[in-house]
Amino acid sequence: MDETSQKIIDAAMALVRDKGYVATTTKEIAKVAGVNECTLFRKFKNKKDIVLQGVKQAGWRANITPKIFENVQWDLQADIEMFMKAYMDRMTPDFVNLSIGLRAPRLYEETSALIMKVPQAFLSSFTQYLNQMFVLGKIPKADFDALALTVISSTFGYTFLNASFGNELSKVEKDEYIKSSVQMFIKGLEQ
Repeated sequence: MDETSQKIIDAAMALVRDKGYVATTTKEIAKVAGVNECTLFRKFKNKKDIVLQGVKQAGWRANITPKIFENVQWDLQADIEMFMKAYMDRMTPDFVNLSIGLRAPRLYEETSALIMKVPQAFLSSFTQYLNQMFVLGKIPKADFDALALTVISSTFGYTFLNASFGNELSKVEKDEYIKSSVQMFIKGLEQ
């Protein structure tokens, strides 16, 4: 990818993150990228093409893969805290807002598979972890798919609300939220 094309992609993705896909125009993309609109159309077919190229780049996705969840200690409290923290550290407000911008009806069919990679990596890794904890005799048998969904829903909810409202909605800090959530999850699992 040449430098001009990358500037165009970066400008488009930043605008989609900040304004949404529909409100972002090729004229604005060109201005932010420091190129004229003709150059933009020489490099890309249209706005959708630019955004789809951007979505494919790792720098414009929260880098959440199963690999980040591999350093388990087989200690339920520590491991769930690690899962939640790894997710929250990578799913920044910028990525949350970009993910929302990429859900525009004109794009969603083509972006949904890439957007879903983040929760899929978490769900798959966490479900496997819970199954292994059961095999090791450290937790009772349960519906591990549902439990994994509960934890990611809680994690995503905090991340989404924090991205949307900062600390205006709640003063609960991330580390405090993680610790408290994990303690409640473990108590529920023990009953």
